[in-house]
Amino acid sequence: MDDIVKQALAKWPNVPHCHGWLGLDARGNWYMRDDRTQAAGPFPASKGSLLRHDKLIDFIQRNYEHDEAGQWFFQNGPQRVYVELEAAPWVWRVAEDFSVSSHAGTPTTIDACLLDEAGRVYLATPLGLGLVHTQDVGLAADAIEQGRWPAPEDVQAIELPRRFGHVLSPAARQAG
Repeated sequence: MDDIVKQALAKWPNVPHCHGWLGLDARGNWYMRDDRTQAAGPFPASKGSLLRHDKLIDFIQRNYEHDEAGQWFFQNGPQRVYVELEAAPWVWRVAEDFSVSSHAGTPTTIDACLLDEAGRVYLATPLGLGLVHTQDVGLAADAIEQGRWPAPEDVQAIELPRRFGHVLSPAARQAG
């Protein structure tokens, strides 16, 4: 977490949390969701505005964490901005050597490989669960076929949040 964020937390410890305003899609893109977007429907059906400002994206990714309930958030100074997740907390990018890093650029190792009913490939890692980016599924298949990654386990996507302890929609949880 950035030092400036830690200082803001110490200075203003009781700022209310923010829900529904930020989304992470299945390709690792961040979306800002204003009132009109939120009123139009839940994420990802109503995504909002794609963030394109590199320094803002880097700041979000450096301060991206989860709470004890498995809700992922961006710590924006003293305020937690909870993230609506399309598929999982992480989106994995696969390099030619089959190494894996998160959408935020954090390298990781693989504990398990999972394949859902729609053919999407997920990886369980020390960082948590993530979806392999669609552009990297071919590399993932090669890694599996060459025995570089574990054989995939068949799963149902709807079971993954419970099994891996993450919340796809903190906004829905807060409203319900």
